[in-house]
Amino acid sequence: MAKINSFRELLVWEKSMDVAERSYRLSRRFKREDQLALGHEIRKSGVSVPSNIAEGFGRHHTGEYIHHLWFANGSNNELQTQLEIGRRVEIVTVAEADALIADAEEVGRMLRGLVASLERGRA
Repeated sequence: MAKINSFRELLVWEKSMDVAERSYRLSRRFKREDQLALGHEIRKSGVSVPSNIAEGFGRHHTGEYIHHLWFANGSNNELQTQLEIGRRVEIVTVAEADALIADAEEVGRMLRGLVASLERGRA
């Protein structure tokens, strides 16, 4: 397996960037009153996922990297929850929420797989 030299080479980072972008664009369409609360939270957690993947990669220490991947996973769970809230209060359509949540769930599986792989490498 080839050594990864940049977080930009990680498929989980690429996928999380896509989810972040789509979530950000979705939230920009919210009404003003929804922008201030839920829109802000969606953008914040969406941006946090790839940001933590990148930050952890840059730490050059496996333990810190894993720590940041778990932060990314937590933000990913927050994003899914916020999208579900958006669906329930009818700010986000069912189709939009379903598509983004499905992709976020895939990011979660990828994050957990990367953590497992890094932990095996430390043993």
